Amino acid sequence: MLSRIAESLYWIGRYVERAEDTCRILDVHLQLMVDDPSTDPQESATTLLAVLGMPGTTGPVAPEELLTMLQYDHTSTCSVLAALEGAREAARRARETVSPEMWESLNATWNAVRAGQLRRMRPVAGLTYVRERCALIAGMADSTMSHDEGWHFLRLGRAIERVDMSARLMLWAAVSRRSSSAWNNALRACGAIHAFRRTHGAATLDEDAAEFLLVDRLFPRSVVYSLTMAESALAELEPGSLRSGFDSEALRILGRARTELEYEPLSELLTELPEALARLQQVCISVDAAISQRYFVGALSPAWTGGGV
Repeated sequence: MLSRIAESLYWIGRYVERAEDTCRILDVHLQLMVDDPSTDPQESATTLLAVLGMPGTTGPVAPEELLTMLQYDHTSTCSVLAALEGAREAARRARETVSPEMWESLNATWNAVRAGQLRRMRPVAGLTYVRERCALIAGMADSTMSHDEGWHFLRLGRAIERVDMSARLMLWAAVSRRSSSAWNNALRACGAIHAFRRTHGAATLDEDAAEFLLVDRLFPRSVVYSLTMAESALAELEPGSLRSGFDSEALRILGRARTELEYEPLSELLTELPEALARLQQVCISVDAAISQRYFVGALSPAWTGGGV
């Protein structure tokens, strides 16, 4: 496969996942404002932007300004519109590989957001709309594309972005621990409430919620599950199997990060949760650089300047 096509598919996966997860993180913020009226909206908005790594956001941020920056501001590197625009442009470059059904879903979503549909919807309804459309795009890719190298690059990008954004969502919940509903809202934003309660019961303890979103091997949005999915995609892209060791630097980084999470005592992991989440974000940066070096040499990779990737 041409490196140009492979890179485009990789970034489609990343950008679509980024748009969806930005909505999930913003949903946590809005729900926290409803559940805990004592929370300072400006302080909470500033913290959220810091978690997302948005540059140049010093001073107080009004709630309305936050929604604009993260939803439909085309000049903001972390907005939903910017992510969808990046995904559409990448899909246009790989038009011969992307299925018509997936292209139509992505193009229609981008056109709707660009035309201001989110501005005409209530904030929560707008976030739900984007999340459902991103799920549709991913579903169309999985059901209408051949599961060949191109699909594995798409899946790889989606998994790496999910690790990074899940770490940011959990960091947002961790720094909002003074609110009793922070982790409950994080579970709800990840669509994990039902799965969590089937596993742990109705009571939501911070430690249980953090453990579930971080190391549960069966829930598809947990960090460990996403790392495993990224490893699986990379293994499929390797030209052959080795009797010992790994030839892929990206595969080594992912495997090391996953085993550290799975085998470190949970008590120690949860005690140092912000540090562990920061390390996961650095893992995503390192893996992205290794993938670019191995597969996309000769092409300039897109960069998410807001998050350091």
